[in-house]
Amino acid sequence: MSLSSKKKAHLLGFIQHGVNSHATGMWRNAKDKINYDFARPRYWRHMAQTMERGFFDAMFIADELAPYNTFENSSDATVRYAVQCPTHEPSTIVPIITGATEHLGVGVTLSTMFVHPYAMSRILSSLDHLSEGRVAWNVVSSYSKSEWEAYGHVDMTPRGERYEKMEEYLDVCYQLWDSWEPDAIVADKATGIYADPDKVRVIDHDGKYFKCRGRHFCAPSPQGRPVIWQAGSSERGRDFAAKHAEAIFAVHPGVDRMKQYASDLDERLESKFDRRAGSVKYIYGLQTVVAETRSEAEEKYERIKACIPLEGAIAWMSGHFGLDFSKMKLDENVKNLEVPGIQGLFESIIYAKDPEGKVPVSVKEAALIYAQGMGMPVAVGTAADIADQMETYMDEGGADGFMLAATYTPGCFEEFVDLVVPELQRRGRLRTRYEGTTLRDNLLSS
Repeated sequence: MSLSSKKKAHLLGFIQHGVNSHATGMWRNAKDKINYDFARPRYWRHMAQTMERGFFDAMFIADELAPYNTFENSSDATVRYAVQCPTHEPSTIVPIITGATEHLGVGVTLSTMFVHPYAMSRILSSLDHLSEGRVAWNVVSSYSKSEWEAYGHVDMTPRGERYEKMEEYLDVCYQLWDSWEPDAIVADKATGIYADPDKVRVIDHDGKYFKCRGRHFCAPSPQGRPVIWQAGSSERGRDFAAKHAEAIFAVHPGVDRMKQYASDLDERLESKFDRRAGSVKYIYGLQTVVAETRSEAEEKYERIKACIPLEGAIAWMSGHFGLDFSKMKLDENVKNLEVPGIQGLFESIIYAKDPEGKVPVSVKEAALIYAQGMGMPVAVGTAADIADQMETYMDEGGADGFMLAATYTPGCFEEFVDLVVPELQRRGRLRTRYEGTTLRDNLLSS
């Protein structure tokens, strides 16, 4: 196979707009944020420029709307151990990131549960304009009780109904984004006519969950709509992702689970939604620890794991899955069951030690596995070792790319760009230039 014909990886930097992201306790690491403050623009400009230097498609900003409070029915442990806390609103840094770069996209996680679709469509159109067409929306419904309580709700809407509500939500957004005809703007200074109202439809939606009557307040942005990202894991979630997403994110601990997932999504795309298999990018979670030698990389990895506070790890796992694991003994085995929170990520720890899920995982083991990187595989070694693993996931697991979960920042991304990126390019597995002008152009390229 020639270098030009090989599948090239799409890379996303997986981060949060906070002091700590997806490896609990990294703020303690001696290499974390040296001379940087996450709450200042300089940090985000440097992170963005580093990722663009490595030809990443985008920075993927995850989010949580309130401190987790499932563990012991309190957010004390979340605050005490900086379990994704404090975290700032994700969309606020989009102009900083795209203003510091020319090609890097930004995917923002924004919940459909507490913002009306009219406001959401306007926010995302505005961001797409300001970024010159480099914005994606990771569509989520709020999954943790802390979010619902913070927004004044006693009970969470059941998972199935949340998906039903999201379907209608996206329908309203699509109507608004598509409501301006391409030639609606006249901008005739002589007559004073800026836009033809006959070519800007009034959206009149009267649905089960939403009512909306009005014109979209933004003219069409460079992409028209933001790129739609989704992380469908449950049965209903996979259908939702197969119907709407242009990139689908998943966390699977090994090749077999990745392959099964890709095959299942391909089937749903073609048989249920008349979309071509391969038209949606499958992006799998991966955490990397790279160094010049394997022994150095392994030492780094041990230092990373040593930063994880057990109680903080259990608090995060409890918050994500909606079960209070403080009520279980540390050596009690975690069972494969339906959880109120993120089902697919819960399954990732069930299968973390064994592709068949037959080897028991204790509460303590599950928490530490999850706190390291949400149960995603960890590639530890030299640049060649990590490139080998990535190629296996692409060729055998069906991966089109990877969301690279942060450890210490910005160092983990600097090291990946300096060491792994040249190795991937040498093998023909990563672009050497950006071909498109928008995020959609670059993400959907082969």
